[in-house]
Amino acid sequence: MCGIVGVLGKHEAAPILVEALKRLEYRGYDSAGIATVNDGKLARRRALGKLVNLNDLLVHEPLPGKSGIGHTRWATHGVPSVSNAHPHRAGAVAVVHNGIIENYRELRAELTGCGIEFQTETDTETVALLAQRYLSEGASPIEAANKTLDQLQGAFALAFLFDGEDDLMVAARKGSPLAVGHGDGEMFVGSDAIALAPLTDRVTYLDEGDRVYLTRTSIEIRDANGALANRPMKTIQIDASQVDKAGHKHYMAKEIAEQPTVIAEAIRHYLPVGEDAVHLPGDGIDFSKIERLTMVACGTAFYACLTAKYWFEQIARLPVEVDIASEFRYREPPISGKTAALFVSQSGETADTLAALRYCEGKADKILSVVNVPESSIARESDLALPIHAGVEIGVASTKAFTCQLSVLLMLALKAATDRGTISAEDLQAHISALRGLPNVLTAGLEQNDTIRQAAQKLSEARDVLFLGRGLMFPLALEGALKLKEISYIHAEAYASGELKHGPIALIDKQMPVVVMAPKDGLFDKSVSNMQEVMARKGKVLLISDAAGLKEGGDGTWETIQMPQVHDSLTPILYALPAQMLAYHTAVAKGTDVDQPRNLAKSVTVE
Repeated sequence: MCGIVGVLGKHEAAPILVEALKRLEYRGYDSAGIATVNDGKLARRRALGKLVNLNDLLVHEPLPGKSGIGHTRWATHGVPSVSNAHPHRAGAVAVVHNGIIENYRELRAELTGCGIEFQTETDTETVALLAQRYLSEGASPIEAANKTLDQLQGAFALAFLFDGEDDLMVAARKGSPLAVGHGDGEMFVGSDAIALAPLTDRVTYLDEGDRVYLTRTSIEIRDANGALANRPMKTIQIDASQVDKAGHKHYMAKEIAEQPTVIAEAIRHYLPVGEDAVHLPGDGIDFSKIERLTMVACGTAFYACLTAKYWFEQIARLPVEVDIASEFRYREPPISGKTAALFVSQSGETADTLAALRYCEGKADKILSVVNVPESSIARESDLALPIHAGVEIGVASTKAFTCQLSVLLMLALKAATDRGTISAEDLQAHISALRGLPNVLTAGLEQNDTIRQAAQKLSEARDVLFLGRGLMFPLALEGALKLKEISYIHAEAYASGELKHGPIALIDKQMPVVVMAPKDGLFDKSVSNMQEVMARKGKVLLISDAAGLKEGGDGTWETIQMPQVHDSLTPILYALPAQMLAYHTAVAKGTDVDQPRNLAKSVTVE
């Protein structure tokens, strides 16, 4: 959610902090601020809204100093406002914070009882006031930070800066990611490696419970037990071209267009050239020893799991249950023997998914993850992490990460089918051949952009939209509705087509667009019957199908979008493209903020 950066540098910190925060905008935020120490004096600047407002403020009220912390805030406790924006300051200490301090009410009551007054509605101000109280009692900055951290419950990443200390920063990680960057006589902290990429390529990822004490030339990390910890320093490589728009109007447009390339990269990693079987990293997994698969995720990743359920059950004949992470962890389901638990997360830091993974530790035979960040918490805490190779995804609405998740999950299902002996050599080769040809099919699908833009112009006038799909297209209908809601703010719902007569058909009238995702497969005739029911009630059907499907079922429809013919198992990956493009062009037509839609954050690192 929120973004943290910190600098102990050789140059003026303010422009470096703002530039680093720009690289964290994709996380979503509603205010921003920075604090620096200059000539031993702590000062800060904060602004509501986008970073351009903070930039404007800094032009009129410069903030000198070569040590500083910065933050983009996504409101949880307290409305978006300048007073609630970070960094929070109390006397000689400034703090930036991601996460939630769960016991802040108790701490606030204790501080209020001591006569300490609060100026904001946030939980974070409690951290600053606690630290300042310890400072006023004679504690050193490091002692004050440690005593404060000892009092906190919840999930957080924190960075402290102190008055009179221009060569000291204290940071801590518990449930929210934080990394340290190593420079030449400089040190940095950041919520993720993207923020640090222009500053250094040497990064140390903090483990759960770690505290770090930084100067420009030293780093001391202590683990949750207070023992000195030696965390490895890794070299990261993030190409600058991955975090610009490459000539596109929006990041989302760029990331939609990148899908043939990144999926080809993912396929090459799991289906090496010249090989006729799926290869997994490390020691892999033997699915012949697995009797059940539990899949857990949130949001778009959850829909990827729902899609993969069809593949694992139909191709590998492996029973699968799929759960929303926030429900799974609190339901505390029994995990039976010979169960593998699979967690899907773009960031690898999704709080509920990570908590669900930890619930399964010691219960599941094997813990797998499908992630886009190999150094993320979920990846590091898994027995086997499967990278999706999507590259950096900036747009809040997931596009290329979703289709790369699908591609990797399909290949994993093929591996499971091979291990379990449920697929013939001929069928396996048909799937592998289709996968290798998928990037070309996706490129052809992207050529429907102009047709989709025209349909989206009409769709942008709607207040409500229904999406329908059967079989593998049902999870895609759910994803299409989610995409439309996320970035165009049009109310959209999705249903399995067979559920139409069980309630949703009551909504159909001449004002209601109904998007039907229906390739010409074994379920197509049933989908056509559902379309006829909609059209008989004056509903406006937008049919997405292939040439054969449009020829057979396109009569009387409101709009049609033609997709290429593709192997049945690959239809969810291909049909994700029109779902994404339809949402994108509808949002553009409505003039909404495509890349940073209101109220949404890219990485949900709190409950």
